[in-house]
Amino acid sequence: MLAIVDYGVGNLYSLSSALKALSVQHCIAKTPEELHMADRIILPGVGAFADAARKLRQSGMQEALVEDVGAGKPVLGICLGMQMLFEASYEYGRHEGLGLIPGEVCPLIDDIEPGLKVPHIGWNRLDIVKDDPLFRYFETGRYVYYVHSYYAKRCREYTLATSDYSIPVTGAVRNGSVYGTQFHPEKSGEAGLMLLKAFVEI
Repeated sequence: MLAIVDYGVGNLYSLSSALKALSVQHCIAKTPEELHMADRIILPGVGAFADAARKLRQSGMQEALVEDVGAGKPVLGICLGMQMLFEASYEYGRHEGLGLIPGEVCPLIDDIEPGLKVPHIGWNRLDIVKDDPLFRYFETGRYVYYVHSYYAKRCREYTLATSDYSIPVTGAVRNGSVYGTQFHPEKSGEAGLMLLKAFVEI
């Protein structure tokens, strides 16, 4: 059973629909107990980092998630969910993350070429820089869908894939059983479905 963490800031419908298309048994976990019952976890997220981190903590799901990571459960953070896996975010101040992957989340606009739009919205090529079971059904160069204004930095050792936006934008990461994608697999067509399929099989 796969659990999608529901802490009030995720787009759960499209993710659930993608998992249904793959015939993956899953639940929307609203309590720590439901999370503990799952054998793998997806942490979604949209919106502001500080608000999401506060809601995850207040829901009791943060402690449960960290416990499950300690038990070796595979976890996949998506978009803001991925950003929350890092040590800190500099989105309107400095905010503590879960610290499950070394690195920080910083504004795109500070590093990309002037004139490029922020948020970075749309399809972009994903280049695999490190082989991993997450890409079992995924070839480098396929296109995935992004919507974000911040990106992970100082995490090269943990980076699995990048996308070019005048700089190499961190697209996918891994630290042990903890994975993250800055793009949205559930909105990335067949390529995204194949990535989710591989995660379920890890």
